[in-house]
Amino acid sequence: MLFHEGDSAESVFNLTSGSIKIYKLLPDGRRQITGFLMPGDFLGLAAKSAYSYSAEASTAVEACRFPRSRLDALFGQFPQLEHRLFQIANDELVLAQDQMLLLGRKSAGEKIASFLVRLAERQESRGGEPDHLALTMTRGDIADYLGLTIETVSRTMSQFKKQGLISQKSLTEIELIDRDQMMDRAES
Repeated sequence: MLFHEGDSAESVFNLTSGSIKIYKLLPDGRRQITGFLMPGDFLGLAAKSAYSYSAEASTAVEACRFPRSRLDALFGQFPQLEHRLFQIANDELVLAQDQMLLLGRKSAGEKIASFLVRLAERQESRGGEPDHLALTMTRGDIADYLGLTIETVSRTMSQFKKQGLISQKSLTEIELIDRDQMMDRAES
């Protein structure tokens, strides 16, 4: 655990390696994963006095921790840094809005296709190979992120394999065989 929801938000983090899942726990114990973070992503930017979500490593991670007080002082010295972090926070807001659409209006197949396409786009934007996806999260994590059951995630991934849209190299590696068709499914 990097931090728990409700912990005092004294630091901002930048993930330098590995993968982190962020989530909220519901009063009945259910978990809603709200994002998967990759190297280069920041955590805790929008926090006030307490973190509004929990952050847990999905793999071995390394992160830089910035005390919030020192970061605020840096903003005074380097206004462009504050502007860049504002842009990052704005991008997170756009992703959150996309996630609301995904959860509220898309079918299971559209959700999983959207998830894989978005993961490919994020990987490509970080210099990775877009069609070879490293899944650092479990099927259960994907289900909790998409508002589905593990069985639905597994069944839909199997359908995508049978239809020639993806190839599964291992439990943690997927290749997008027909990215255009996957994008069409995501946008249906």
